[in-house]
Amino acid sequence: MSWERRRLGAASVAALVVGNMIGAGVFTTSGLALADLGSPHRVLLAWGVGGAIALCGALSYGGIATRLPRSGGEYTFLAEIVHPAAGFAAGWISLLAGFTAPLALAGLVLDAYLGPALGTELPPRLAGSAAIVLAGTLHGVRLGGGVRGQNLAVALKLAATLAFAVWGLARIAGRDALPPTAAPPVPFDPGAFAVSLVWISFAYAGWNAVVYLASEVRDPERSLARSMWLSTLGVTALYLLLNAVFLYAAPAAELAGRADVAAVAASHLGGEPLRRGVALLVALALFTTISATVMAGPRVYAQMARDGLLPAWLLRGHDAPTAAIAAQVLLALGVLWVAELAQLLSYLGFTLGLCSAATVLAGVRLRRREGAAAVPMPGYPVTPALFVGFTVASAGFLVARDPWPAALGALTAAAGLPLYALARRRG
Repeated sequence: MSWERRRLGAASVAALVVGNMIGAGVFTTSGLALADLGSPHRVLLAWGVGGAIALCGALSYGGIATRLPRSGGEYTFLAEIVHPAAGFAAGWISLLAGFTAPLALAGLVLDAYLGPALGTELPPRLAGSAAIVLAGTLHGVRLGGGVRGQNLAVALKLAATLAFAVWGLARIAGRDALPPTAAPPVPFDPGAFAVSLVWISFAYAGWNAVVYLASEVRDPERSLARSMWLSTLGVTALYLLLNAVFLYAAPAAELAGRADVAAVAASHLGGEPLRRGVALLVALALFTTISATVMAGPRVYAQMARDGLLPAWLLRGHDAPTAAIAAQVLLALGVLWVAELAQLLSYLGFTLGLCSAATVLAGVRLRRREGAAAVPMPGYPVTPALFVGFTVASAGFLVARDPWPAALGALTAAAGLPLYALARRRG
């Protein structure tokens, strides 16, 4: 693959991770979680716990990536540590739940924010579709142009998001009284808290984005692990600031169940002009997520094609995996036009969480086999144990409460096994 060269430096790697993380989840999840938990304090606690879980995952993945600094993410890790069939199942999950469904989700949320920001009503799903096609065009021709554009957009997004969070907190602190914080008060429900963690885990998803194109990162032994855990720490702090603004700017009863909590909060803080400005900021954040996902995902499919498990035409491209990116764009557009928001959140949180947990368990196996020096995991064994334990427990609560997204996630994983057998037979 002529495009697979180590050309990505530390800034581009960090922008990729942050661009993947700060997207649809943080601007939609709190309203849904508030409807279940009944208290902004509980929702903020869930965001803090979710950040700690994501950090444990990043520290664990860092050790695996240090030992296996090759593109493909979970596909490569599980194929080399466990079995090629496990790797194929993870790659299949990446194809549908790892990248295609998140792209569709970001497109749906972009639709919800961009029309009101522009003061007009856009045709349904048009803005999301256009953003996915634009990102595919930017990344599908040359790596350099797409990366530079993404780095600039991520820098603007971070600066504007942080400025809004700090200003919003100052405005809230200057008020004589906070808005009502219950909608109405409900007893603490551990099951609801766990399901909220599943949704929030999707908002943190992306901390592992760099492992999907590790073969294109310079100095991978240093850059891969550090980019994951540093970016996760920074995004966690930003998420807590942002959600404090979202949750305390308006009455909880007005926020509960809403997917556009950022716009509602902005309207209470600064009226219609600020609401439109924040909606534009969210649209920018969503586009950088779409861009980063379109950049990372097709590298997995290209790696699987090189291993003979997907069609060889996915390798086509001179300076980028152009064919794989085109396929990703088409798949994402298909899901965007048939899916609904709440269904996607539960499905993604469950499926991606369990896939990541399986990868961390494989990393523990690799560390036991080759030693701590080969697979360094800060905080071992606590960090991998916490990540796997919280992820599996939250998924269990989701199954008990709403089995359909979990069933779809299990079906996604199971479908990979016969497809693997077919691919091997053809190979």
